[in-house]
Amino acid sequence: MHKPVIGITCGDVNGIGPEVIIKTFSDTRILEYCTPVIFASAKLLNFYRKTLSSVHFNYQTTTDISRIHHKAVNVYTCWEEDLQLTPGQLNELGGRYAVQSLVAAVQAVKDGHLQGIVTAPIHKNNVQGPNFNYSGHTPYLKAAAAAQDVLMLLYADALRVALVTEHLPVKEVAAAITKDVLRSKLQLLQQTLRKDFGIDKPKIAVLGLNPHAGDEGLIGTEEQEVIIPVIKDAKRDGLVFGPFSADAFFARHQYQKFDAVLAMYHDQGLIPFKTIAGGEGVNFTAGLSFVRTSPDHGTAFDIAGKGIADAESFTTAVFECVDLLRRRAEYEDRNKNPLRKVTAEVLKNVADEAIEENA
Repeated sequence: MHKPVIGITCGDVNGIGPEVIIKTFSDTRILEYCTPVIFASAKLLNFYRKTLSSVHFNYQTTTDISRIHHKAVNVYTCWEEDLQLTPGQLNELGGRYAVQSLVAAVQAVKDGHLQGIVTAPIHKNNVQGPNFNYSGHTPYLKAAAAAQDVLMLLYADALRVALVTEHLPVKEVAAAITKDVLRSKLQLLQQTLRKDFGIDKPKIAVLGLNPHAGDEGLIGTEEQEVIIPVIKDAKRDGLVFGPFSADAFFARHQYQKFDAVLAMYHDQGLIPFKTIAGGEGVNFTAGLSFVRTSPDHGTAFDIAGKGIADAESFTTAVFECVDLLRRRAEYEDRNKNPLRKVTAEVLKNVADEAIEENA
């Protein structure tokens, strides 16, 4: 695969997004793996660059996304005006320009100028407006890409946790988990593990919704009525197990026996994930035609503008975006000629049998 072009959104301009972007791309070795295009403005990046005196960050600006420099960090100018930046403060300006950056990057990937996107954190409340009425990146990307369904998946090393529901009030979670929804999320998880992570026969654990996975209907009936029937159907197409009681599942390290875990709601999956991952996780949106990753942290207003933000998760998200694109390309190459794959397997079996006979 040729070196991919990766779009970088700036996130909330008053959060730590611009800082971790500068820190990540100050290491020019990253240019060996991808061509980054930051959707923001030179004025924004110069403001934060001044707060990082020990960081050497250089870039090229462009207003034409079709004319970028493949041996440099590119900044695609999304706006020309000066911003009254107030690091660490939640205000309308921070959300408005975060959306402007995101919309421009998504349009660029839809137009074929990018292969992937890495998004810096936004604040879900201050991005709300006439042009953005979504609870976060994931539902917006689903709508913008006209995807049938998407799946929020966080991972760090071999730990992968996906969510059936995302940013939803707890009182609405049970009603949102239907057989159709659960079946769709489970199928997406199986597909992405094969296509994007190179796992031919993924082993998936499904968590229950209620304490003790319902205790056979004593503590809620969702497991008996929805979750267990879907798991039984899914077993026809893959290795799917559960439902597991979430507390014991993570406390006893059972997640280590599976390629991925499907949690029913946000905190059920992400509290243990972030505790185990220790800030090194990556958020991936499965189900899109392009690759989108992000760090597993938020805007961190409490440390914004102080020069102390840790860029490790964001840097990892960039490299994972590149790796996901590579694995997806390898998967498509392996499967574009099924007959060739079958022939190769037959030849391998014949060779193995010959070796055994001559042994």
